[in-house]
Parts: sequence; C-alpha cells; structure tokens
Amino acid sequence: MTYIKHEKFWIKKHPHFDENWVQNIIADDPSILGLGDLILRDSERIQPRAGRLDLLLQDIDAIRRYEVELQLGTVDESHIIRTIEYWDIERKRYPQYEHYAVIIAEDITSRFLNVIGLFNGFIPLIALQMSALKMGDNITLVFTKVMDEMRLGLIEEDDDTQEKVDRYYWENKRGTPGTVGMVDRLFEIIKGFDNTLDLNFTKFYIGIVKSGQANNFVLFRPRKTKCNLEIRLEKSEGIEREMEEAGLDLIDYNKWNRYRLRLGYEDIDHHKDLLTKYLKQAYELSLK
Repeated sequence: MTYIKHEKFWIKKHPHFDENWVQNIIADDPSILGLGDLILRDSERIQPRAGRLDLLLQDIDAIRRYEVELQLGTVDESHIIRTIEYWDIERKRYPQYEHYAVIIAEDITSRFLNVIGLFNGFIPLIALQMSALKMGDNITLVFTKVMDEMRLGLIEEDDDTQEKVDRYYWENKRGTPGTVGMVDRLFEIIKGFDNTLDLNFTKFYIGIVKSGQANNFVLFRPRKTKCNLEIRLEKSEGIEREMEEAGLDLIDYNKWNRYRLRLGYEDIDHHKDLLTKYLKQAYELSLK
C-alpha cells in the first residue's frame, strides 16, 4: 500500500459539484452514511404544503425510516426546522415505522449541536458532518456522526405499503439462490396446510398471500448464508424452551408477536418436525 495525502474541499464552493451530485451518490449507495444496511425508498419526496424531502431511506427489515435532508456549507436554523418538519409529516403519515430525522451538512458547529441536542430525546435526530476529500484524481465523501439518535419505540408494520419485487431481486441483491431455495423448502411445508397460498416477494421480506391478499403469519428474509424466519405466534415460555433445547437459533420475540429464527441450510431437515409444528400453529392462528 502507498500513502496518498488527501485534500479537503468544500462542495458548496466547487464549480462542478452540487447538492444533487451528493444526493445521487447517497441514493446509489446509502450504506456510505454508516447508518446500517439501508435501501432508498424515495428521493425528492413531495411533502404536503412543505416542499420536498431530499431522501427517504429505509432499513432492509422494513422497521426504520430515515428522513434525510442535505445542506452544503454550514448548517443553519432553516435546515433544522425543515428536517424536523419533514420527519413529523412522515411519521404521522406512516406511524407503522420507526422514524429518524437526519441532518447532513459540511459543517455542523458546536452552537447548532447544542440547539439540536435540545430536541434529542423528544425527536430522534442524527447529525452527520460530510467531508469531501480529493486523493489524486479521485474524490470521496466521508460522513461522520456527530450526534446520534435516542430511539423511539416500534409499531406494527403496514404490509400494504411494501414495494413488490421479483425472485431475482432476492437471489442476487438480498440473499442468494441457495438461501431463497430455503424459502422454497419451508414454503413446501406450508403448502401442505393450504395449497392455495403463494409467495409474495416485496423489497423488505418474502411473505404469504392467499387469493391476492396478504396473510403474513410467516415472513422470510434470506441473507447471504442464512435465512431469517419470522413466525407469528403467541409468546410462550414453553415454545422458547423447546426452541432452546432443540438448538434453534432464536434471535428474539419482537413487538409484532413474531419469533425470529436464524436458519442455516441444515436446520430445515434437522428441525423439520418442530418447524412444521410452529408453521401450522401460526397458520391456524391466522384463520381465527
């Protein structure tokens, strides 16, 4: 490796780069913000009587949304107010998600950090300071979190808002053909209860539909080497004990009444009887 000295420059003062350029860079790869595995939900999102939200990002598990506002140069009062206003509009329109307001600027002074800090705890705010660096003929952006959010509680997700995708998306962007194949094997078990059910491929999970209507008593989230399985069941110490004794990788029991399991390739065959039992229980509960 060779050391290359970088040169910091201000995007606001640069003749060839502007806010749209930065917005497109983030939209193409939201992970550069350091906020997790995020997906672009919308850009230049129209707000009722309030302008346009620069970027709306969402985590791949469809739980959290980030209302992102960009400002070149030094952050100012109007930028803070606009960020909070857009966050408030989105959280009221879509209360099923956990919402975070994100301010991005090239310079966030201590004075404005103090002002922003007054809201944190009441409004989940994240402040990111953006640096543009030139290294030879290359340019990169670095985002430094100077204020983190104080998280709010979760609310049940709204299935009707999920963006539809196809099998290719999950096999090549979220998971692999192998982990999506695990979904097929689990779905074969489910078809034994009701052969009119179908898989529903959305951007954030693979669910179940019956006659065109969502019936997500189970959700699948394939990853690169594992497949997360979420089964809607009533919380039970007996079930948790049974899972633990069987050696299943139980992630947690979330606020949407789902047991979340992390399955490897061998787990479906090894725990087929137990998984069949849970899937059938969840299906029967969905009919009540």
